[in-house]
Amino acid sequence: MGSLRSWLVVNSRSGGNSDAARDSLLRSLAARDLSPERTFEFPAEELPTSTRLRDGDVARLIVFTGDGSLNAVIEAVSGWEGQLLVLPGGTMNLLSARLHGSDTGCEEILDRVARGAFRPVRPMMACCEAGRAHAGLLVGPGTAWAEVREAMRDFDVAGLARGAGEALAETTSGSRVRMIDPPIGHEEGYPLIELTPSHRGMQADGFRLESAGEFLQQSWAVLRRRFREGPHERLGLLDRLVIENCAGERLPVLIDGEPAQLESRAEFTVAECPVDLLATAHGF
Repeated sequence: MGSLRSWLVVNSRSGGNSDAARDSLLRSLAARDLSPERTFEFPAEELPTSTRLRDGDVARLIVFTGDGSLNAVIEAVSGWEGQLLVLPGGTMNLLSARLHGSDTGCEEILDRVARGAFRPVRPMMACCEAGRAHAGLLVGPGTAWAEVREAMRDFDVAGLARGAGEALAETTSGSRVRMIDPPIGHEEGYPLIELTPSHRGMQADGFRLESAGEFLQQSWAVLRRRFREGPHERLGLLDRLVIENCAGERLPVLIDGEPAQLESRAEFTVAECPVDLLATAHGF
C-alpha cells in the first residue's frame, strides 16, 4: 500500500488541526509506510487540482481537514481518477463518520488502510445551484448561527456576543422556509431544514422553535453542529425536493458548513460524488 504516491492537505483552522496533531499524523503515516510526498496548507496554499494530481502522478490524496475544507478539496479534484482518503481533522467530521464509522480516529482508519481493508466508493451528495454537500446542507434563517460558531472557534468574545444577538433576531423573526414539492411539513414553515445525504437519498428534517426552551436547545445544537439533538420533525427521505422562502426572499444555506444563498425557491437533488473516496466501514 505504501508504494502509492500520495499528497496531504491540512487546514490549521479546522477544529482537529494543530501543529501537534499534524506532527502526530505524519508520524502515524510514516509508521504505516503511507507518508505523503508533499503537504498543502489550505487556505494559505492553493488546493491541488485534478490536472495537477495527474501531472504529478499522484494516486492518493490524504485530507486532514473539517467538512467545509473537505468540500472544497473534492470540488477541486472533481473528475480525478485517484483515491481520496478522508481523515477526521475538523470539529464534527461528518463525512469521515459516513466513510469510516462514528468516532473512528485517524489511527484506526490508517490501520485499516494499511491492511487494505477499504474500498473506493462514490457516496451520494445533496446538490443545489450553489454547490454540493457531502456531509449536510442546511436551509433557513437558523443558518445565521454559523457565524457565531466561527466567533467561538476564533475565541472572539465581542464577535460572539454581537453575532449571538443577530442570530437570535434572525432565527426568531426571519422568514421561515418550507417544503413545497412534495408539500410535506408545516405550511408556516421552519427556521431550519436540514438535508442529509446517504445512499438512500436525502433525509429531510425540519426544526421548529415553539418555546423559549426549544429555542435555547436548538441554538446550542446548531452551534455544535449536532442539529438533531434539538427538537425536530422527520419530513422525508427523498431524491428530489423543492424548498421556498415563505416571504419570497432569498434562501440562506450552509453547504457543509459554508454559507451561500439561493433564489427564493430552489430545487435540491442527489448525485454521486465526482471522485473516489476510500471507505473502511459500511453506511456511506
